[in-house]
Amino acid sequence: MTEIAHGTVIVQSGEAVLPRWWRTVDRVTIFCIFSLFGIGILLGFAASTPLAERNGLDPFYYVTRQAAFGGLALMVMLVVSMLNPVMIRRLGVIGFFGAVFALAMLPAFGTDFGQGAVRWFSLGFASVQPAEFLKPVFVIFTAWMIAASQEIGGPPGKSVSLFTMIVIVGFLVMQPDFGQGALIVFAWSVIYFVSGAPMLVLFSVMALVAAGGVYAYANSEHVARRIDGFLSTEIDPTTQIGYATDAIRNGGLFGAGLGEGTVRWTLPDAHTDFIIAVAAEEYGVVMVYLIIALFVTIALRSYFRLMRERDTFIRLAGTGLVSLLALQAFINLGVAVRILPAKGMTLPFVSYGGSSLIAMGIAVGMLLAFTRSRPQGEIGDYLLSRQR
Repeated sequence: MTEIAHGTVIVQSGEAVLPRWWRTVDRVTIFCIFSLFGIGILLGFAASTPLAERNGLDPFYYVTRQAAFGGLALMVMLVVSMLNPVMIRRLGVIGFFGAVFALAMLPAFGTDFGQGAVRWFSLGFASVQPAEFLKPVFVIFTAWMIAASQEIGGPPGKSVSLFTMIVIVGFLVMQPDFGQGALIVFAWSVIYFVSGAPMLVLFSVMALVAAGGVYAYANSEHVARRIDGFLSTEIDPTTQIGYATDAIRNGGLFGAGLGEGTVRWTLPDAHTDFIIAVAAEEYGVVMVYLIIALFVTIALRSYFRLMRERDTFIRLAGTGLVSLLALQAFINLGVAVRILPAKGMTLPFVSYGGSSLIAMGIAVGMLLAFTRSRPQGEIGDYLLSRQR
C-alpha cells in the first residue's frame, strides 16, 4: 500500500540533504525564529546601551555579543534540524548525562557573579549556565524513557523519568533556581500527560510542587519578598516591576519611538528579563502583539504537525520542547505585566544571554527536526490499523 505523506510533502529517495531538508522543514517556524532574533537585536540597541556605559564599555558591546551568540544559536538550530530523530535521541541522551554532571559540579566549581545563586561556570571570556542546556536534553531523555516503557518488555521508563526529574529539581533548588526547576517539572508533566499516564500521578506531582512553594516562601527571604510584592495591591515604583509597568503604560499603542524610551536607563535587567518593557515603551503595544503572535504561531504550527505524528518518541519529545518554549515566553511576558511573580527568565531569542540563546537554538533545532514532513501514515490510519 502506498504510504501517505506527513502533510503534503512527499520525500523522494536519493534526494540531496539540503533540498530535502528545505522541502520538509517548517519554513514558517524558521521565519518566526529569525524574526524574533531580529527584534531582539533591534531592542538590544536601546536596552543594552545604558548597561555598557555604566560598565565603561563600547555602547554596542552587548549588541555585538548578542549578535555573535545569536548567530551561533541560529546556525546550531539549522544544523540540528537536519538530523534524523534517532541521531537527536542519541545525542540528546548523551548531552543529558553531561548536563546533569555539570549541574552537580556547580556547588564546587560554579560562581554566582554576586547574584546570590550559584548557577554559572565562569570561562573568563564568557559564562555557561548548565540549567539552560539541561532543559532540552531532559525533554529528550524523558520522552525516550516514557516511549520505551510503552513497548512490550520495555524498561520502567515512567518511574525512572520521575525519579530523575526529582533529583534534577533538587539540584536546581539548591542553587537556588526555582524558576528553572518549575520548567523541568512542567516539561515532565506535559510529556507524562501526553503519553496517556494516570492523572493521579500528575496531581501528586502538583501537590508536591505546591508544598515546595509553601516551603520556599517560608524559608527563603528572596522568594517571600517576590511573592509579597506580587500579592501587594500597590506597586513600588522603584522596583523592576514598577519601572516595567510604567514603561508599558507610557508606550501606548505605537510607542515613544526608537531611542526615546527612558526605562532602559533605570531598569537593571532591561536587556534580559524585562526586554518586553523596552519593546512596549519604544514601539508600543503593537510590537508586543507582534512578538506574542510569533510565539503563538510557532507553538500552534508545531502542535498541529505533531498531532499527525505516529512515532511515540517524536510526538512526546516534540510536544515537550514546544511546550517548554511557550511556557518560558509566557512566564517572561507574564512577569512584565504582573500576572506572575517576578522571576528571572529570558524571552527566547529576544533577550540577551549566551547560554539561553544557544540552548534555545538547540531546542528549536530539535523541534524542527521532529516536525519535518516524513513519509508515514497519519496517526489516525495507524490507530485504525491496530484495531483491525
